Amino acid sequence: MIKKQLIMEKALELFAKQGFEATSVQQITEQCGISKGAFYLSFKSKDELIIALIDYFMMQITSDIDYIVRNTENDQLLYEFYYSIYHAFQMHSDFAKLLIKEQSQTFNKELILKMQYYDKLIEKNILLLIERLYGEVVKETKYDLMYSIKGFMNMYSQLFVFYNVPLDLKLLSESLVEKTTILAQHTTIPFVTNELSQMFKQPMSEEGTKEQILENISQKIDEIEESIEKESLILLKEQLIEPTLPPAIVKGLLENIRNHSHCKWISYLLRQYFEY
Repeated sequence: MIKKQLIMEKALELFAKQGFEATSVQQITEQCGISKGAFYLSFKSKDELIIALIDYFMMQITSDIDYIVRNTENDQLLYEFYYSIYHAFQMHSDFAKLLIKEQSQTFNKELILKMQYYDKLIEKNILLLIERLYGEVVKETKYDLMYSIKGFMNMYSQLFVFYNVPLDLKLLSESLVEKTTILAQHTTIPFVTNELSQMFKQPMSEEGTKEQILENISQKIDEIEESIEKESLILLKEQLIEPTLPPAIVKGLLENIRNHSHCKWISYLLRQYFEY
């Protein structure tokens, strides 16, 4: 395990128990069995570590949603979308609970901007999902429907986060598919118009540029051990620099890296870049 990954995993355990504020760098280094100097070689500060954890968590969710929205057949799309969301919250409930709590208390501008960035990416995927499923039927109400879906995501996720009761993911997903379909088919009075939605738009990061993606790929190639994922990353990097491979091969390489936890975000960025 590389040192940066070790620090993130051990810090997450402490944060889940104590919260961000109550956990010190000293406690993290003791938990990892490393010196403070080794910590600061990986992260400039505790705040940078926190942002790295948020990135890791949100990149997994955002990448999975994007893949589902772009690759699932329409008759299963809404179900798979909801199932993926709540499965992720169930699997990472400790961090999700911490994140929701910290968001309601924090004045950290970087953390707020980071969460707004991922929120906008998820909104983009929800709108794509809505347009795929309902098309012109929801032309006037699609933004209201998007905010309704976000409301479902937020409120029902809290069942996993704050209440330790077993929940049937299949039943929950089916129930929300029914609710969303009813809203899509019968809502006729829009509140959030296209003009009003423009007021909520914010500038997006330039993370998806060719140069940024190349930098990310190079970093991951150095970090991960020899594997099919590493070989695929090398070929994808070459494809970015000088395109020679047919689309089918590129899609296959993207599929090779999609489920690797440290390659999900690169897979997401490349799908956006290649428009797959």
